[in-house]
Parts: sequence; C-alpha cells; structure tokens
Amino acid sequence: MAGPLAAVSGLAGCASPFTEARLRLATGGTQGVYYSLGSALAQVWQQQLGMRAAPEVLVTAGSVDNLRQLISRTADVAFSQVDAAADVLNTLTPGGPTRPCALGRVYDEFVHVVVPRDAPAQRLADLRGLRVSVGAQESGVYFVARRLLESAGLAVTDLQTAYLSINDSVAAMAEGRIDAFFWTGGVPTGGVDTLAAQMPIRLLDLSDILKRIRTLYPVYAPGTVPARSYGIEKSITTVLVRNFLLVDASMEDDLAYALIKALFEAQSKLVVINPLARSIDLRAAISTQPVPLHPGALRYFREAKDS
Repeated sequence: MAGPLAAVSGLAGCASPFTEARLRLATGGTQGVYYSLGSALAQVWQQQLGMRAAPEVLVTAGSVDNLRQLISRTADVAFSQVDAAADVLNTLTPGGPTRPCALGRVYDEFVHVVVPRDAPAQRLADLRGLRVSVGAQESGVYFVARRLLESAGLAVTDLQTAYLSINDSVAAMAEGRIDAFFWTGGVPTGGVDTLAAQMPIRLLDLSDILKRIRTLYPVYAPGTVPARSYGIEKSITTVLVRNFLLVDASMEDDLAYALIKALFEAQSKLVVINPLARSIDLRAAISTQPVPLHPGALRYFREAKDS
C-alpha cells in the first residue's frame, strides 16, 4: 500500500520476528473512524513490524460484531467501545479459553443523534413514533442507543425502528426515508460530514438524560460536540464513549508490545490519514478499566513512562 505512510521506517523483513505474522483487524463500516484508522494501522504494522503481508482489515457491523469475532478467533485485533467490551467481559467465564485484553485506549467517541435541521425533535423523548435508525444490530451504536433510549423513558419498540449501518443511515436520511439516526464516532465522522454537505443537519442535545445514563452506566462520560462541526450552529452536550484496541490474552507478549509501540511511534503519520489520531494520548492510553491491559502492552507503557 503506497501513500502518506510509505515513509514510515520498518524492520527489514529478514530480521523481523514478525515476518510471517498474519493478523486480522476487525473495524466497522467504511465511512466510520474504526475503518479509516484501522486501514492506516494495517500499513503501520506491516512496515514497522516487518510483516510480509499487511493485516487484513475486516469491514464489520461494529463493536459487538468485533468482540464476537475476537472471541471466536476470526479476528486477532478489534476496535471496541468500552461499554460493549465491559458487557462481554461480564458474560465470560473467568479462566475460560478466551479473554479480551486491551492494547490501549486509542481515542474517545461522541454519541451523535442526527436529525434534519428543520426537524421538530429537540430531545430524545421526541423521537417516539418516528423513523429512527439505531445502528446495525451487532454494532456498538445499537448497544449505546438502547441505553440512551432507556434513559429517556423509551424502548426501541416505541420507534419505527431501522437497523442501519452508518453508510446506510446517511443514505436513508439523504433520501428522506428516516427522521433520525444514532451514531457513535469521532468528530468529525466522514459519513456525517458527507451528509452535512448534502443537506442541513443538527445533533440532538442530550443534557436532559446525561445524569440518568451516567447513574445507570458509569462507563459513560459527558462530552461536547463543538459549534461548526457538521455546520451546527452551537455546541451540544452529548455522551462520550472510550474506545479500545483489543486482543486476546493469548497473544504473545512480544507481539502485543510491538503493536502498541508501533502505533505511538507512527502517530504523526496516522494523523495524516485521520486527524482524530491526534487525540491518541500516551498518558490516557493506559486507562482501559474495566478491561485489563495485555501484559505486553503494560510493559510498553511502563517503559515509555520511564524513558
């Protein structure tokens, strides 16, 4: 793969212990941040680790699908929201054959509830009876949408519900087939940016349900989408969701160490692909609770702290 990452220095293939490594990276829809960052990471890892073949970038439904693939061993590395990962950890048998661990906290996402600018809906409760996409059924979007609706006194059955990916949600709103859609992503997210260029949109402010959802689910935090994002006229309060890169606990420590080390060494290159990579912070990356850090990643963070 040529491009802005071509200049990243890597290990010579013949000298690398990872030459024959084969990795599959579970991301998300092609218009989402998981996919764009995952595609860039695949280039970084191939070059930095001296891998003969770039990791395969898997297009998926999102966090829940990614976790399922990680547990079933059809993916080796996966992006996931903290809420979905915490929920899965609670269902696994301690000491079982699979156990997701984190390479690190890579960035934070913001919940988007997108509506046409002239729509009457102002709060989540106003979505009752409307045509709403709550995300693909194995996505982290759907996972958090159900919880948000619950906090607003609604259930999915109170809506004319559609289960659409970010790509399909954008197309459906542009064509007038839905009244609103949920999304969790960085600001800006490519698909929402694309929609904003086609039609005026805004995001629902979630201030009224923030206290309740944080009481029910402490993994969430308050967040702000600034004015001028997607052409919106004023900043809005929303829910912030931490995002992790996950692997299985069985991954070799040296490989886990090399993967997270390469990410930070190539961060300036990743920013060229997606500006959101600028928010990946070494000090914050270790904060993956309640998901444990992989021992190889922990070794990297300890060394980086001491250097």
